[in-house]
Amino acid sequence: MHWKYSIMHMDDVVATIDSNGLCHIDSPDFLPYNLWLVSGDDVTTRTENLSNFQYWCASRIFPRDRKYAGVMLEAIGADRSSTEKERAQISLLFHCATMTDVFWVREGTEHLRFSQVSLYAHPLSGIFAEVSLLGNVRSLQEMTPLTSMDYAADISTQGAVPKAWIRQGPAFFLLKDSGNRDVDAELLASQIARCFAVDQVLYEPSSYRDTPVTQSRLFTSVSESIVPMEYVEIYAANHDTTRAQMIKRFDLYGFHMINIVDYLVGNTDRHWGNWGFLIDNRTNLPIRLHPLMDFNKSFLAYDTLEGARCLTTESSMSQMDAAILAVRAVGLNQRNEIDPAWFSDDNIFRMFSRRLQVLRSFLQK
Repeated sequence: MHWKYSIMHMDDVVATIDSNGLCHIDSPDFLPYNLWLVSGDDVTTRTENLSNFQYWCASRIFPRDRKYAGVMLEAIGADRSSTEKERAQISLLFHCATMTDVFWVREGTEHLRFSQVSLYAHPLSGIFAEVSLLGNVRSLQEMTPLTSMDYAADISTQGAVPKAWIRQGPAFFLLKDSGNRDVDAELLASQIARCFAVDQVLYEPSSYRDTPVTQSRLFTSVSESIVPMEYVEIYAANHDTTRAQMIKRFDLYGFHMINIVDYLVGNTDRHWGNWGFLIDNRTNLPIRLHPLMDFNKSFLAYDTLEGARCLTTESSMSQMDAAILAVRAVGLNQRNEIDPAWFSDDNIFRMFSRRLQVLRSFLQK
């Protein structure tokens, strides 16, 4: 079956690719960061184009280790054990649109505009939330027939823990249920992080069907997107630069503050998918690191001062060493005092206090 797709950036065609792997690049500077395509007619180039396009489409839906992944796939009529090719086809059902950027895909015969597929313009009724957030299979029988836009926001959201998007008036909010321990940890870590001068997502307590969840407001829009550091690595490799050079150019202060806050709250989950750059959609270039987010794995590896291995630095070091380097470079930048009453566990408060004192001691050195 012959097909042709256009990779779109809002209403602009960035590139086109057909089923033979033939590709035409209209705007190379506006390609998605994790999509590399080449104009060329040789077999190797065409094969790589098809593989890269399939990978990119598949990357637009949740990872395989997402809790309730099987239930979510069943709800939309997809195979629970979907192959990479099948995952790409699922993404194409909703034009590869996401809540993180303004890229999407248009089939060759379609005459759609961005406003017709953009999730930012969708009412997001929450019809799919009970499936994606709670894994409630029973609710599937009660649902009216789903359209691809009903489930696109939840299906396209990354991360392993259950989550769902809801709309409240003009604003979008992400609900996360990662178990009581993780919910409490995210709320406490968010409260602590607000005492430091770092751009961050604010997590608030909420509930869904009597289940405790955290709630945070969407910070992407038609003006600004995000690119995870995993994709930045691909972009850097194809643009004669490095992740470190890009961080130094666009937001070295923000990088150091990530390491300070993560050390203090014992966040062990700063993997390449939950930090990255905020992108100006007018230029497709970084503005700065995107707001600090995802604290549900805080206060782990929290029985020693050193903490876990730091996941953001190029060289191997502990979170404590990375935080000390950061304090020496930019200071501690604490703007409010920490209230001991926030802590329900005395052991956690004591370790937090010890870590904070370690960093304060390097302010005078």
